[in-house]
Amino acid sequence: MAGLLQTRLLSSLEKVFADEQLQASASRSATCLRGEVFSFQLAYCARSHLRDLTVAVESDLQRHIQVRAVSLVPSEFPGGRFDENVLRTTPGLYPDLLMPLEQRLPAPPGQWRSLWVTVRVPARSAAGGHEIKLVLTAAGAVVGEAVFVLEVLPVTLPAQKLKHTSWFHTDCIATQYDVDVWSRQHWGLVEQFVRSAVDHGVNMLLTPLFTPPLDTQVGGERPTVQLIDVRVTSKDRYNFDFSRFDRWVRIADAAGVRFLEMSHLFTQWGAVHCPKIVARINGRERKIFGWKDNASGRRYRLFLDQFLPALVKHIDRRGLRHRCFFHISDEPHTEHLESFAAASKMMQRHLQGFPFIDALSNVEYYDRGLIQHPIPAIDHIEPFVERGIPGLWTYYCVSQWNQVANRFFCMPSARNRILGTQLYRYDLAGFLQWGFNFWYAQYSTHAVDPFRVTDAGGNFPSGDAFLVYPGPDGPLDSIRGEVFREALQDQRALQLLQRLQGRDKTVKLLERGLAEPITMTRYPRDAKWLLRTRERCNRRIAALA
Repeated sequence: MAGLLQTRLLSSLEKVFADEQLQASASRSATCLRGEVFSFQLAYCARSHLRDLTVAVESDLQRHIQVRAVSLVPSEFPGGRFDENVLRTTPGLYPDLLMPLEQRLPAPPGQWRSLWVTVRVPARSAAGGHEIKLVLTAAGAVVGEAVFVLEVLPVTLPAQKLKHTSWFHTDCIATQYDVDVWSRQHWGLVEQFVRSAVDHGVNMLLTPLFTPPLDTQVGGERPTVQLIDVRVTSKDRYNFDFSRFDRWVRIADAAGVRFLEMSHLFTQWGAVHCPKIVARINGRERKIFGWKDNASGRRYRLFLDQFLPALVKHIDRRGLRHRCFFHISDEPHTEHLESFAAASKMMQRHLQGFPFIDALSNVEYYDRGLIQHPIPAIDHIEPFVERGIPGLWTYYCVSQWNQVANRFFCMPSARNRILGTQLYRYDLAGFLQWGFNFWYAQYSTHAVDPFRVTDAGGNFPSGDAFLVYPGPDGPLDSIRGEVFREALQDQRALQLLQRLQGRDKTVKLLERGLAEPITMTRYPRDAKWLLRTRERCNRRIAALA
């Protein structure tokens, strides 16, 4: 059966399309640090239809290796606007979903497909070269094999310092799996997806004190997922039960979450209205706040004047103060300065000492002292950098398509991974992205099947709304999530090198051979530069350590 299968080892930064010839050059070896999650691919193409293709792994690291099939998923809307740094602009099937190898591999004739090989290098792994042999068989005969050599360097990758949140949508989990919110089944699924998020670098968890007022149609509602039980005791008087909040914190702690990001207490795009809040009145559950309520009105002020002190008291009783971050309103614009200021005043009255973080790109909010920790978009960050704001964050979403990093299906994986280098170069403290698992159409008008609809109902470029898929038994990863974790590992490696030799020398090594410094819009576009730079960084770390 010789000659039935072509194979080629590839880096993790290649996207293998089934309907085009493979142009990427082979990648047969690399270095990594101890404690790193390293990935590479084996691409293959059958000359005739192989219906029983399987793969086996032979390596001394075998029990730390996972092999998954890169599956194709549809994109009807890859984007509305494109710069020159994209792979495709057309709708079609894109490689993204990683499927466990529970069945035989797809091997239709003439189509390039790939296997994703993940090596979770132990923190105490033996240093030196480790061969990873992949053997492909069909009808009991070997039809292809390849050997990748991973050299583990005798240095451990340090822990992640960056604060990172990718917004976690508990209502989408309940809707997708058709379970009651906060039922036993829901809690179990939430825990699985929290662990997946942490595994991919999320260490700050969006915590739904009340149903988050995010991407919700004006006048519409998302399913109620509030953690705080509210009871109306008399007119404008309330009691609060934090039992579910405590369970949430226990799950977060067990998964390795370091920080808790309290959901927004005012509506998106201006802080004009109240989030949906339900309460028990005479034993019946009713909505007491929502779109119809003025966020600066007397009733909501009275509510916050009772809720926020109770929340702070509970946070302090649990010893959580140093882990909690608060929001006011997401993505306000210049016309919302006054409403945002009023909302900020209401919250600051009770939350002195807590950090407030909000995604906004108008520097006037910072200049007017309305927020101390703004999170500008990566294409609006420069005015904030010029002001020398300590502990600055950044974010990207659907709007960041021109010359900047992002992780849409249509973009090369290098454009996803370059962010780690940029986070280091700007010395940023945090990164926010809005969609870890948003499986609704835009404005949360209805649920979508994320295996078929990857663009929020034709509204956001595929790859913007979610990073993980809802498998039958829990989360299924994407190549975008794996590559983004590599970006965060790049930042950690550069921080380690800086600790060993100083920042100036590290920046000089990073930008060696470049005509200009790395910025959010000016950076090397090709995957080979990223891989070579990381190799150079690894070798320098090993030499110094």
